Amino acid sequence: LRASAPLMRLALLVVLATSIPTAVSARPAPDMYSCITAARADPLHGGVVEAAESGTSASHGVDGPMTRTRQPIVTGGSVLGIKYRDGIMLAADTRASYGSLARFPDMERIKRFGEKTIIGAGGDYSDFQQLSDMVDGMDQFDRNMNDGYFKTPREIHSYLRAVMYNRRNRFNPLWNYLLVAGVDGQDKFLGIVDLIGTAYEENFIATGFGSYLAIPIFRTRWHEDMDEGEARGLLEDCMRLLYYRDARAGNKIQIAKATAEGTVVSPPYVLEGEDWSSASFVERMA
Repeated sequence: LRASAPLMRLALLVVLATSIPTAVSARPAPDMYSCITAARADPLHGGVVEAAESGTSASHGVDGPMTRTRQPIVTGGSVLGIKYRDGIMLAADTRASYGSLARFPDMERIKRFGEKTIIGAGGDYSDFQQLSDMVDGMDQFDRNMNDGYFKTPREIHSYLRAVMYNRRNRFNPLWNYLLVAGVDGQDKFLGIVDLIGTAYEENFIATGFGSYLAIPIFRTRWHEDMDEGEARGLLEDCMRLLYYRDARAGNKIQIAKATAEGTVVSPPYVLEGEDWSSASFVERMA
């Protein structure tokens, strides 16, 4: 009986331990806030941050893998923009490539935002859709306030610069090159923002392959007093050259303009005047 006393004491302690309620931990269970972590509010972006961005995964709780966009998937090509006498004009083709495959022929990459601003985007198309939702949300907020104030093209450009630089600092950039254009009173604005937040304004700008092929033509033919017909012809000539020389460019394009009267984006149309007679595959080379 004396030898079994320690065993009886141990059994009594076990019974007492199991009958007393456990203390409540000050730290919540790992999965308590998984639904909030999966899509938490992000005031800077005007939307939500996915769980993978914050270092978690909705399907794995707080222990999921951290992911980043390493390369764009569906991408658009060059966007061109110039100032002319009455405003700003942008041009872009409607082809979106899945890698090197010319997969989507009718993806419009120039959009109107509010009454004064047009934005053209090269790079990842899904990232442009996300940015479009952000800017649309800002415009809707201005409308809901109903105080007569709407953000100017220059302010939208500044906002996008902050967004792109913020995402770059989190090592998860939005893979876009954005041309922002618009007219606010006497202020004709044409600016660019890239995926690391670099931003500037200029009289003429080109992204992608256009920065190599179109900029030399702009330097030769552009002048500040161009009328609308001259500006349109210059942009069409540059887009035609890109169609010849850039494997990711298409021959269906859009032209958009911003003037003091407002903004207009043309429906897509096919470039005319193609001439492949100088191509090496037309005639047999000696």
